Amino acid sequence: MADALEQLKTPNPFPVAHVFDVDQRTGFMAPQPPLARLPEKWETWEAVLDTAVAAKLQLGDKVGLTEAEAAASKQWRDRVRKLAVVPTSGLGDSPVFLRRAHLVLAFILHFYVQTLPPTEEVTIPRSISIPILQIAKELDIPPVLTFSDTVLYNWDFRTPPTSEGDIPTASNIHTQTMFTRLIDEEEFYLCSARIELRGVEILELMRLTMDETFVGDVIAVRRIKDYLHTIAGIIAELKTILLSVKEHCNPDIYYNQVRPWLRGEDSSENKRKWIFEGADEEDFHLNIPMELSGPSAGQSAMIHALDIFLGVEHRSTSDQPSFMSRMQLYMPRNHRLFLDHIKANPRPLRAFVMEAHDTGLLEAYNNAVLALKEFRDAHMIIAALYILGPARRAKAAALGRDVSVGNAMESDGVKGTGGTDLVKFLKDIRNRTGNTTVVVFTH
Repeated sequence: MADALEQLKTPNPFPVAHVFDVDQRTGFMAPQPPLARLPEKWETWEAVLDTAVAAKLQLGDKVGLTEAEAAASKQWRDRVRKLAVVPTSGLGDSPVFLRRAHLVLAFILHFYVQTLPPTEEVTIPRSISIPILQIAKELDIPPVLTFSDTVLYNWDFRTPPTSEGDIPTASNIHTQTMFTRLIDEEEFYLCSARIELRGVEILELMRLTMDETFVGDVIAVRRIKDYLHTIAGIIAELKTILLSVKEHCNPDIYYNQVRPWLRGEDSSENKRKWIFEGADEEDFHLNIPMELSGPSAGQSAMIHALDIFLGVEHRSTSDQPSFMSRMQLYMPRNHRLFLDHIKANPRPLRAFVMEAHDTGLLEAYNNAVLALKEFRDAHMIIAALYILGPARRAKAAALGRDVSVGNAMESDGVKGTGGTDLVKFLKDIRNRTGNTTVVVFTH
């Protein structure tokens, strides 16, 4: 750890990849397929997850849930409850093992919680709660499904690579682990993966830009203009990728059959507290989680890096940390270190632009910021299509009303998987991004 901290003090804004787990070719995505199965010692977890997926377990609050479906879920949960607590010693020898273990246990955890009847208390059995709390403590992330579990460390090559050094591409990956095995679920994860992979070039352009701000001469300003124009173009491509999720992901299937599995404690409608058995026992010294949000695009370090680089502020108006700040707690620890390092840049880009008094630089910067705002506009479109629309249709069907009544962007209290009021959050973050543009030079 001491060596890593020393490397963080070097002038180069982006130290070597192994410090931050940020690969020059794949960014925050793992450069090689993540571990597909844990070693034999932890096969019990893999087997019980396999059983849940193969049995096509159904949500406990599914409309029209049959007695047979409820019984199958209960039988599986009883099996989980009877499992012995498998020691986690040995997993810490490899971050690859730890990541897979967190993924597997988090999927089991969500299967367990979301198949429960909606009126039943959420008590997570020791067989799952103790190991996932131990692994979460080791990884320094919460004991719940995260963006890294569903996207960054949850893929494999669709077609076997032709050489050992092949890296993942947008067209040659598929998802390893899912709840439903529906193409709609896979496409939802892969859309984010494609954004991560296409955004890698932005990370290099950010590095080059930050190098040039240290020089600060006329040539540096010219280069930064070019970099910013290129960044704006790539962000526009990210917007196109985001909107392309519509091609293979049906909104109603996603909302009713996929999204509910991703719910965290703070996005559940009935406010049930998740109780982790054994968490308070002195033998384990485990941290009892204070909040548990589900996986969210807000946990993408790629988007956070763009915000920090361009100077978009997401400060909370209260004493509580902002949603974006909270979401960083769900990222892999080294990715958080990467963001902290960018924040510590002594010559922030926005201040540099304001001090340079160069019209072309100002326009290039504003173009990049507005491209990011348009990306967030697209996010609002996706939210309306995949969450608000289906939510309104479900509510209207239950009340026997016409679904066409009302505004498409009315939230009706709909929460995102991160636990926020979805529409309010998206509008606020979109407006904050737009307000980052520089209108006049300082004197």
